Amino acid sequence: MTDLPFTCEKHPATGKGGMVVTNHPLGSAAGYEILAGGGNAVDAAVGALLALCVVEPMMIGIAGGGLAHLRLADGSHRVFDGLASAPASTAPDIYEPVSDEPPNHMETKDRRSALGPSAVATPGNLAAWCEMQAQFGALPYSDVIDPAIRLASRGFAVTPYLEGAIAESAPDLSLDPVIAALLMPGGAPLKAGDRLVQGDFAESLKLIATEGAAALHGGALGAALAERIATGRADAGWLTLEDLRSYTPREREVIRGTYRGWEVVGPPPPASSGVHIAQMLNLLEPHDVAAMGFGTAAGLHLLAEVIRVAFEDRRAASGDPDFIDVPVERLISKGYAAQSQSRLRGTGGGDPVASGYESADTTHVTVADAAGNVVAATHTINGIFGARFAVPGTGIIPNNYMMNFDPHPGRALSVAPGKRVPTSMAPMMVLHDGRVRWALGLPGGLRIFPSAMQAIVNLIDHGMSLQQAIEAPRLWTEGHDVEIEEGFGPMAGALEARGHQVRVMPHVGGGMNAIGFGVDGTLEGGACWRADGTVAALGGGRARPGIRFWPGRAPEKADPQ
Repeated sequence: MTDLPFTCEKHPATGKGGMVVTNHPLGSAAGYEILAGGGNAVDAAVGALLALCVVEPMMIGIAGGGLAHLRLADGSHRVFDGLASAPASTAPDIYEPVSDEPPNHMETKDRRSALGPSAVATPGNLAAWCEMQAQFGALPYSDVIDPAIRLASRGFAVTPYLEGAIAESAPDLSLDPVIAALLMPGGAPLKAGDRLVQGDFAESLKLIATEGAAALHGGALGAALAERIATGRADAGWLTLEDLRSYTPREREVIRGTYRGWEVVGPPPPASSGVHIAQMLNLLEPHDVAAMGFGTAAGLHLLAEVIRVAFEDRRAASGDPDFIDVPVERLISKGYAAQSQSRLRGTGGGDPVASGYESADTTHVTVADAAGNVVAATHTINGIFGARFAVPGTGIIPNNYMMNFDPHPGRALSVAPGKRVPTSMAPMMVLHDGRVRWALGLPGGLRIFPSAMQAIVNLIDHGMSLQQAIEAPRLWTEGHDVEIEEGFGPMAGALEARGHQVRVMPHVGGGMNAIGFGVDGTLEGGACWRADGTVAALGGGRARPGIRFWPGRAPEKADPQ
């Protein structure tokens, strides 16, 4: 597509042997190594995620949570829910809220839901990764975790992205001597180019290589984590070894929607993405989005209104389906979208809204192999460096997922034992005639699923290339201010004339990465400018069957008869 109001900053890569796209070059290298060594997409995705726990310690860890969306070579889809949950001894009134009104209604006194042991929920990342790899991987688990072990034990060069995260979090990190010694040796935050070695975490990974998820969920690593949580201090938390022992990943059915003849497949509740991306596309379908053009006032206004309506419904009915009745079939139906057309306003604006909280500090991987296995996975420890402490002797940085619960009792997002909080994670796939055409995802908290929806619209309606679709400027709103990226900056006045309150932002959401699937088996990988996204494409392959080699001499010719 030509005449777009932006220029791509990165370049895609192609190959037929496999593709790994992550938001760190060493994460992509780890997945590539596993594919090249005979692993499949599930092996490579899990290996890349484990490597990212080392090189993106501010974003992801084994004591975090997330979602993995698998499409297997047989055409089936599975979602592995490894989201964190509230420990068994929690209750709706464990925190004291600082305000009953937005925007501070989710914050708690002394930041107890965000910082330290009192912020830690029961993690699910490692359990989910081990389960999916055991079911569908092709390699021994020790091979899959080996790149992460090497990165932790040998170290790696700190990126500017990681440097910025450490500097931003330094006041909190300095409160814990263990994490401070790792990331702020001598009291000075690590700088880009410094070498970060994580010897304790390397030993923890070696134990996991032998014991699997049981090392954390009941074993020595779990015992160390539980002991740190229970330390008799003012910030003591609720997570116990029994919580870790009893945690079970959930395998869930995908949500399927259609848009202009394409099938869009994503995760179900507690994720918002499958339901509300389908809903937003249904709302867009009666409109000639292509004719409006990309980045026009009319097109941006329509997107803002569609996103606003989705957030209205998300606030009304969204959450853990074990605790909340989410009317999935109604929300994703074409009939409901037709009824909701009247909710799309001719002018924008609106009153402040009370919404949930989700940290934007997450990571995503998209992986495919030549056999037809595809993985899109989004995982996190919630905030930057999670609860901002490390467990002594293990190198584990726990999550701070408890901050995603509403500290007020009696609300949809109130704390309840075993409850998973809603998530905007959107590991999505788009199919045509039953065949995967694109798989994608990104970090970014509440901005994730609207950003994923916009990439899908860019591909289908605006005919963009994969690289263009993921790098294109984005828009976001919950119903009050409309955030637009700088690429849409020239349209701010036109949106304000339509009644929107506009804020121009350096970015909306995080680094999207994606894979496109050509009809000839060619895979195209793309990563955008909003993160250190890197594509690793596997080309070439094994020798032609029947090839033999005779060192030092040519093959003998057949004796003519």
